[in-house]
Amino acid sequence: MAYNPNIHNRKSIRLKGYDYSQAGLYFITICCQDRADLFGHIENNNLHLNTYGKIAATEWANTENRRDNVHIHEYIIMPNHIHGIIEITGESKFNRRGELQFAPTAPTAPTAPTGNNKFKSPSQTIGAIIRGYKIATIKKIKDYISRGELQFAPDRRGELQFAPTEKIKSLNFKIWQRNYYEHIIRDDRAYQNISDYIINNPKKWGKDKFFKNNS
Repeated sequence: MAYNPNIHNRKSIRLKGYDYSQAGLYFITICCQDRADLFGHIENNNLHLNTYGKIAATEWANTENRRDNVHIHEYIIMPNHIHGIIEITGESKFNRRGELQFAPTAPTAPTAPTGNNKFKSPSQTIGAIIRGYKIATIKKIKDYISRGELQFAPDRRGELQFAPTEKIKSLNFKIWQRNYYEHIIRDDRAYQNISDYIINNPKKWGKDKFFKNNS
């Protein structure tokens, strides 16, 4: 079954009882507030990131540098959202055979601490990883705005035009929507299909589920 973001909603986008800190691969989508085109545009099937989009891309790539248990796979920053595959690993990036670690086929029930058992640190979960990413991008983008940079920028003809600060009206603007979408990747076939979807996203932008005509 092809990935369909419309089957998710705020009431049930997490899988009940699933341990999102365990090793596995996860397809993540995060949308901009109101699906505004904050990060750039698509022209002739090619993606053109603006300064904010480049910040979003840099911070996403830096996620694995900040967390020992995370490996970043295929990803793309689109005008109003980001798609990416995150791998949560064990003690190393790969298992003993050097293969990707897919999530188990059934949810793992949460366990309460007894005796010497301890709760897993929330910093290891998908939710914490996404929350940290959002915080990092918001800080970098709003620091950029507060310095008064990028008030105007030249277009491809060399003429001045309003830069993306026109979209982000003030430092109180919410860059990211409140939640995010996730899909647990179970096997190699699903991994390949999702990777291809991410790579080809700009070519199918006009028909994309997250496309919004912001012109």
